[in-house]
Amino acid sequence: MDNKVVQTMARAFVQCGWAAVRFNFRGVGASQGTYDEGRGELEDMLAVIAQAAPGGALALAGFSFGSFVTSHAIASLWPSREISKIVLVGTAASRFDVASLATETHERTLVVHGEQDDTVPLAAVMDWARPQSLPVTVIPGGGHFFHGQLPLLKSLVVRHLQA
Repeated sequence: MDNKVVQTMARAFVQCGWAAVRFNFRGVGASQGTYDEGRGELEDMLAVIAQAAPGGALALAGFSFGSFVTSHAIASLWPSREISKIVLVGTAASRFDVASLATETHERTLVVHGEQDDTVPLAAVMDWARPQSLPVTVIPGGGHFFHGQLPLLKSLVVRHLQA
């Protein structure tokens, strides 16, 4: 939750009037539990959503492994709960089975990836997005942590949230 990409996204959400909740998945930092390959982490995220945002407008975002978990939270919640905005950054499509997004969510979804991401190759994200016809915004020269490009990332997220 202290990662600079996560903090940048949270700042963008707050700037646009959203309440932002950041949390560590089980086993990260001082949190209890152990890594559960996404299953338990999805339970964690759904529990946070149920407690912090039991009703009303909901926006979800994730970075890297968090994008993978967020994709499954969206699949679990949609269509019983409308999700107003979705932001997935550095989606870990080469490392995990990222859930497809319902076509109805595409207009409210921003997917951002660095052109030169050496943790998750851009090709893997394109292979995930292509069958869905889901647009991907590519930051030229960007790496996984968007060194030197966090203001641009924040600007893209803000523009998406205000659209």
